Amino acid sequence: MSEGAEDQLRQIWNQGTIPVLYRRGPGNPLLARLPYALTNRPWLGSFGRKNPEWDVKAKHWELPQAWFNNLVHACLDKFGSLYIIQPYREQEKCAPACWAAQGEECQCSCMGVNHGASSAGGDWKVISDAFATRWGERHLACRLLTRKPT
Repeated sequence: MSEGAEDQLRQIWNQGTIPVLYRRGPGNPLLARLPYALTNRPWLGSFGRKNPEWDVKAKHWELPQAWFNNLVHACLDKFGSLYIIQPYREQEKCAPACWAAQGEECQCSCMGVNHGASSAGGDWKVISDAFATRWGERHLACRLLTRKPT
């Protein structure tokens, strides 16, 4: 991830006017930052049996991942908008037919990078002669959700 992208995510995480949910992946708690209010703990506690945990040092809430969908809808209802930060991996698609191709015409999503290479190498999962896939590096993505006007 570029320094500019990291700085932008840091700014979004540290701003205090729009709630932010940070999904770190399976096995990790959901992290949340909300605009300050004395009622944040009881409001968050209404989403399940587990008590929300406040990390004093990092200044965020730690919540069960299972609360994510309900929390998204509740934040949109209460605040009108919400940032979601989450990991993603880009999927690459190619095919053994491309790797074995002759000539310069390539019509798959590799845009000719693997064309005629006899083998693309890497961790490709070959599904058929016409389709293979692999997942790229893990990155963080951020999106802003806003409540639709009624």
